[in-house]
Amino acid sequence: MKTDSIKCLLVCLITTFSPTMTKAVVLDLSTQEMMQTAETFSTIIEKTKPAVVYIQVKKEKKEDDQAASFADGSSNDPILKEFFGDKFPQKDGKSLFSNNTSYGFGSGFIYNTDGYILTNSHVIRDGIEITVTLADKRKFPARIIGEDRKTDIGLIKIDGRDLPTIPLGDSGQLKSGYWVLAIGSPYEFIQTVTAGIISATGRNSLGISDYENFIQTDAAINPGNSGGPLINIHGQVIGINTAFLTKTGGYMGIGFAIPVDMARTISEQLLKDGKVTRAWLGVALRDAEAEQLVEQGLPSTTQAARVVEVTGNSPADHAGLRKGDLILRIDNTPIAGSADLRNRIALSVPKAQASLEYCRNGIKTSIRITLGTL
Repeated sequence: MKTDSIKCLLVCLITTFSPTMTKAVVLDLSTQEMMQTAETFSTIIEKTKPAVVYIQVKKEKKEDDQAASFADGSSNDPILKEFFGDKFPQKDGKSLFSNNTSYGFGSGFIYNTDGYILTNSHVIRDGIEITVTLADKRKFPARIIGEDRKTDIGLIKIDGRDLPTIPLGDSGQLKSGYWVLAIGSPYEFIQTVTAGIISATGRNSLGISDYENFIQTDAAINPGNSGGPLINIHGQVIGINTAFLTKTGGYMGIGFAIPVDMARTISEQLLKDGKVTRAWLGVALRDAEAEQLVEQGLPSTTQAARVVEVTGNSPADHAGLRKGDLILRIDNTPIAGSADLRNRIALSVPKAQASLEYCRNGIKTSIRITLGTL
């Protein structure tokens, strides 16, 4: 048989300890590639899992709190409850709640050696005592540095030595189809890893938080995953797992994570001031519809934000923006609709300069605006 007609095979000879038997296992190239992928995942998990933490939060029960908090401590939020379902944490068949206190559970990750941990705001909300457990079983009391409920990002801190960390990546370059791993404590199964792909980016108008730019993934996310990292194949955090769509209370293949670029900006403000101060433009916006774009001489597929109202004496008013204007760019970068523009403004600092390009009566105009304080 000629060499070029022989199918390429990887032959692994595995010699057993039996004195009479030697087995030969033949792996084709597709199996070899699968094994390489598995080894890659295993390496990433080994490097990142030590920095993923389990968070237990003791909360003072309010008088109007009739429903027990479910596994990630967010049942008091009706919007998040719609996503997570009515799953209540129990131990040995008994509720974890007393008349005066309740307990919430979630995940987080250490992103620097000083012990700062990123998680979700709804995980630590109203916490009076927070305990963080590391993968090596060490337990630490944690204190809240700050939280931003409008993006559902929380920052806590522990004091310890030789703390493992996970590097933060870049969520601005993500594409659908990229492999991702989710690590957390679903239903208190600590250090659970699931794998999937990025299903979509830029998801908004979900009603989970005020400022939304979610990564959608099919990596399994369940109650207790909240606050845990979504990790790329380079072992970097590219999102904070936050919510999932469900009709049963469990995983249905649609999960949402906050992009790490947003989390980085918010955490820097929380670390500096303990709160987030947002810039303000002073307009109400909606996505421009195809017929409105065509009327302005723009392609019907253009992404634009239509101004539906301008607040008097606002930065937008002073800059000359008017109802009906179609905003196309901010700082020379095309926008991906009204939610994208709103998020970019909100992540800017007050008194910052921003350039906007808009279309009015078929004419494109660029202006510079000094942003106000929300």
